[in-house]
Amino acid sequence: MHAARRTHRRLDALDPRRWAPGLLLLATLSSLPAGAQTPSPDALRARFAALRDQGADPLAERSVYLRSTESADRMQGEVHALINQPFERVREELGKADSWCDVLILHINMKYCRAVRTAGGEELVSGVGRKFDQPLSEVHWVRFGFKVAADRSDHLLVELRAPSGPLSTRDYRIVVEAVPQPEGQSLVRMTYSYGFGTAARWAMKTYLATLGSGKSGFSVVGRTANGQPIRVEGVRGVVERNTLRYYLALQSHLQSRGAPGAGEWRQSLALWFNATERHAEQLHEMERADYVAMKLKEVRRQETVAPPPPG
Repeated sequence: MHAARRTHRRLDALDPRRWAPGLLLLATLSSLPAGAQTPSPDALRARFAALRDQGADPLAERSVYLRSTESADRMQGEVHALINQPFERVREELGKADSWCDVLILHINMKYCRAVRTAGGEELVSGVGRKFDQPLSEVHWVRFGFKVAADRSDHLLVELRAPSGPLSTRDYRIVVEAVPQPEGQSLVRMTYSYGFGTAARWAMKTYLATLGSGKSGFSVVGRTANGQPIRVEGVRGVVERNTLRYYLALQSHLQSRGAPGAGEWRQSLALWFNATERHAEQLHEMERADYVAMKLKEVRRQETVAPPPPG
């Protein structure tokens, strides 16, 4: 596996690394389908119950269900999960823009995030880059509008939305919905979607033929002759990998709250890395020490460096 990755990196003629940060945007932005109505708490519970009843395959975390869909010009990933976190904590944390930057920065490709107030409301100024230390002058900047669409004692709905991005991508959306469950648990639905055009389709095709070759997602799309699962590859595989990375970032952030002092950051980084390593075949990209060192540097940077102005 490692030898194959080194071979891919030597394909300088295509050099997909130049546009790889843009590809991340294709797989890190989520939402309800365009034009959908705000769902009710009972609808979320019914959907989770249906996944269990129909025998859908959970991930290693057992109560986590991951799905993806693909159309001619849009992709979407979705996670339904039952988590051991009280709804009051979920509501308090995810209802704040600043907390979302603490979530997003855990992802290996997120280089910067700062919540800012504008005349139009709160925004998350985000910088997306490559899987190693990188100056901010080389990242792709995306500004997400932040909106709490529902904030009640029995229902939270948060939306992040950016109208456009590189490589003809458009209409990025991240949506997280949560409702309380018995015994101090919460039910969470995280979805993300993006629209794309010809340039993004070409770039993704090149990535899948080089750096992304041989990598799979999680959905089982068939079985081998001896019964082993065949997992989805291609664009849906990319979307599923990043869907889970961001869900695990949300989970790790919630679990780390309350650690003393600066320990929250180190704990959230450790939790995220440990969680992704449970799916190392799909998600492993770098060693623990390298990840932690890189992220601690990026956290310090986003706390001290002002975001770029709009435009």
